[in-house]
Amino acid sequence: MSDRQYLNVLVRDRPGVLQRVSGLFSRRGYNIDSVTVGTSEREGHSRLVVAVRGSEREFGQIASQLRKLIDVVSVLPLGDQPAVARELMLVRLSVQPDSRAAVRGLVETFRCAVVDVGPETMMIQAVGDREKNDALLTLLQAYGILEVARTGETAMSR
Repeated sequence: MSDRQYLNVLVRDRPGVLQRVSGLFSRRGYNIDSVTVGTSEREGHSRLVVAVRGSEREFGQIASQLRKLIDVVSVLPLGDQPAVARELMLVRLSVQPDSRAAVRGLVETFRCAVVDVGPETMMIQAVGDREKNDALLTLLQAYGILEVARTGETAMSR
């Protein structure tokens, strides 16, 4: 298997489109690493960014099959060009007041933000590539991770 690759898929914003896309992956036996969906610059259209792992051949087959789906307007594989990929991660920690300075040090090192503080908790927001966020999570484990929410990666060509 090769590194993670991204497909930038423009679709008409209609009910059932995401189900058809995910169904295609399921029927063909391909796994989705992550998928993000949101509005696009075109009214009435949404943009899906799908992260997948596979050989170049498999990646090409996925793109080709997606183009055949109803309501898919365009499919742009981002593997052929430089791209920027990011995910948003929120982490709620169990942090006593005497440990907060150490957590803030990690937050600064990773260029993250503290977005909420409670009497015994802190919530950290991290935006970066998956590897950076994984590294941050590893270091935060010592402080008691209560909950993690990750958006999945989104990507755009440069």
